[in-house]
Amino acid sequence: MAESPAKALRRILDSPGVHLGPACFDALSAKLVERAGFDYCFTSGFSISAARLGLPDVGLISFGEMMDQGRQITQAVSIPIIADGDNGYGNAMNVKRTIRDAIQAGYAGIFLEDQVSPKACGHTRGRKVVPRDEAVMRIKAAIDARKESGSDIVIIARIDSRQAVSFDESLWRSQAFANVGADVLLIDALASREEMKAFCEIAPSVPKMANLLEGGGKTPILNPTELKDVGFKIAAYPLSLMGVSIRAMQNALTSIKGGQIPSHGSIPTFEEIKEIVGFNSYYEEEKRYATNTDQVSLQNDVPSSLARSDG
Repeated sequence: MAESPAKALRRILDSPGVHLGPACFDALSAKLVERAGFDYCFTSGFSISAARLGLPDVGLISFGEMMDQGRQITQAVSIPIIADGDNGYGNAMNVKRTIRDAIQAGYAGIFLEDQVSPKACGHTRGRKVVPRDEAVMRIKAAIDARKESGSDIVIIARIDSRQAVSFDESLWRSQAFANVGADVLLIDALASREEMKAFCEIAPSVPKMANLLEGGGKTPILNPTELKDVGFKIAAYPLSLMGVSIRAMQNALTSIKGGQIPSHGSIPTFEEIKEIVGFNSYYEEEKRYATNTDQVSLQNDVPSSLARSDG
């Protein structure tokens, strides 16, 4: 029997070292992450909202849209995928539905925030969090929904109170979430290496996740050795793929507007693109189901200039 996505993710969490995970935003970016050799991948609500709607991550994208995107992503790859569950889309009962649908969508894990609705994107202004008791009940509801579903999906409790309230409040919530059964803890927007270290000392048996926002986030970008020394188990790079995609498309559009195609080396060959998307795998599998009719059709598709005899 094939290993479940959640079991694969738990195996990664149990293995030595710190494990790096880029954030994808669609099926193609997820396939690229897998082809690059990563063991797992995150989804980024910021990037999905940008790619799917062309809108900022401020709670405008819906629960249904996020789950639909998730199904496309998990079906495209074999590595475990961690969902961006935002704030669970409401109260504890909404959280339970979010967990059930995430399981059905094929996710290996999901992180849930303690923000109010509408939520704000991490590392941006305007973040507000729900009271302590409501935040704890959200995580408890997620754990209950997992048990009721007979699943082992990994529950990652994300704490946004570092910026919304205080660092001490974020530490209190981290311990409280660990006490009700969160599998992994994440404090978003930690502001220094010292804060990162203090966070990792809370509930030592619970793995810690670092959210390393590229290009100007609040959290220091530590290298893998430093992350391991501080105490982190997994690290997310939420905007790398979206950021370089935006810049690459801008550069390509500048070239085309100037009457040129993108420079050699900045664009894959057509053969490379076909391989990445899956044409070659499709053609190989298609051969298994070829019929005589297919062969006749292929022969009829040969250009007449090639089909003529030498005479």
